Amino acid sequence: MLIFACVAGGAAFLWTLPNVSSAPGRVGALAAVHHATLHPLPPPTKLGDSTVAVEDEHFYSNVFFDVAAGALRAGLATLHRSGDPGGSTIAQQLAKALYPHAPGVGGTVAEIGLGVKLALTYSKACLLDMYLNVVYFGNGYWGADAAAKGYFGTTPGRLDWAEASLLAGLLQAPSAYDPIHHYRLARERQSHVLAQLVANHYLTATQARAAFDTPIPLR
Repeated sequence: MLIFACVAGGAAFLWTLPNVSSAPGRVGALAAVHHATLHPLPPPTKLGDSTVAVEDEHFYSNVFFDVAAGALRAGLATLHRSGDPGGSTIAQQLAKALYPHAPGVGGTVAEIGLGVKLALTYSKACLLDMYLNVVYFGNGYWGADAAAKGYFGTTPGRLDWAEASLLAGLLQAPSAYDPIHHYRLARERQSHVLAQLVANHYLTATQARAAFDTPIPLR
């Protein structure tokens, strides 16, 4: 009975949240505001894999497991008044970008709920694509297309592992890890991303070392 009540209460709460069918349109509107170019599906493999590895390693797991893990991390961050440490799920981060809400516990709960609705409505590829189109990579670069061109003079699909891991590392704190002004910190963060790629079986340790040793051709 208690379980039924919880499920019913959760469903009722989700019903009160905005309809997420507007998500693609909101992505397009945000891209227009920032003069960004939307890149087509599927998302660029290396940047997509690097982003998932460091931002949401359970992204491809069962949606409810992913949501539960992200909700726990986001809840702990809120209780400790540390804000969002980048530990919430990609769907939750996308919800935060597309559906602004008040800060605090109430806002975190709404973000989690909207993340659930997005995760249940859109494919993983679509969620990742929308996310990479709206996130900020620093230095005025909104979206993967602007970041790839701005930092490296290339397109998202042509990024190598060195470039992709550096860009994915910027998402948690674009100013702190700015590779133009804080190159050492950006490289430390890149090393962490590469370690996550190894831990999640996208790369071998040898491939990760080779990527880290690859020169970064920043513009």
